[in-house]
Amino acid sequence: MLHLTKSAITAVIALILGLSATRMHAEICTTQSLMAPADRDTLAQVAKDLALKMQMADAAGLRSESVAEVAKDFAGISEVVASTAPKLKGTSLAVDQVYLLDASTLKRNADGGAADAQFFCTLNKSTAEADFLIPALPPGKYAFAIVDADSPTAPWRLSFLLRQEQGKWLMAGLYPKATTAGGHDGLWYWTQARQMVSRKEPWSAWLYYQQSASLLQPAGFVQSSHLEKLRNEATAAAPPALSEGITNDIPLVVKAKDGVEYRFTSLGTDDSLNTPSVDLAVHLKADPIADQAAARKRNIAAMSALLAAYPELRKPFHGVWVFADVAGQNPYATEQAIADIP
Repeated sequence: MLHLTKSAITAVIALILGLSATRMHAEICTTQSLMAPADRDTLAQVAKDLALKMQMADAAGLRSESVAEVAKDFAGISEVVASTAPKLKGTSLAVDQVYLLDASTLKRNADGGAADAQFFCTLNKSTAEADFLIPALPPGKYAFAIVDADSPTAPWRLSFLLRQEQGKWLMAGLYPKATTAGGHDGLWYWTQARQMVSRKEPWSAWLYYQQSASLLQPAGFVQSSHLEKLRNEATAAAPPALSEGITNDIPLVVKAKDGVEYRFTSLGTDDSLNTPSVDLAVHLKADPIADQAAARKRNIAAMSALLAAYPELRKPFHGVWVFADVAGQNPYATEQAIADIP
């Protein structure tokens, strides 16, 4: 029989009460299975129409269907539309999920600013959830819609945050992203990461877990039971040097054979070259070098030092990108195929 001390019991009760209080203050979420058919059909049609405008590169049309604060500063979204539309050519559009997010009673902060909103959405009356933690959300009635742009070679996902104004649903946020990298989807990377863990390849596994999460998460403010499981696996399998994360202030320091130290401030993946395998992408804290040939040599030396320190990274990646970050300057980027890195 398990015996808990008084302090342990107190801690458990506090945790339960804390979770309950969080949910009591959460806003209202309605999943599509519980929506009135008319509401579900309306949201699906709005999302499909916005996705069609994306596919046709109709930035002006999207702007006309956006809330005022988005429409007034649309340049960034116009650029996203222009770069994304060619990738949607020939794809079939299908609405995958819609959620109603009612923040009508959300209280503003004491200073009058918009408060952060939380929505906990139970899926199909199960223990699985999709959660939305949206920062600085003005009070109102919102929806989140996911549209799949299916293609055998390069599928994409278009997600939209919508807000109802005077009975009409308008775009309040746009989140397009590819659902594959290096020809594989997020579940494939998750499976590969697990296999890497079993082979004692924690660095490669950690990066593949990150790639999986990036592909599976529709937007940065969306979480789910599924993603939480992935994140827990990634945390448990992380190499000690990465368990607390690396930053500009706490870099990963790698010493080369010649004694030179390289300070890496981030590790990730990159699929910009559309190669059969993704690239490893790292940021390097660097001193200024005026000569580009010398800067490139420095970047390649940093790649070589990283691969020498963690040779398992040579196997699952096509190449390495190094972005040398110098204060007050644009990053100096170098890409090299793994086979060509000494």
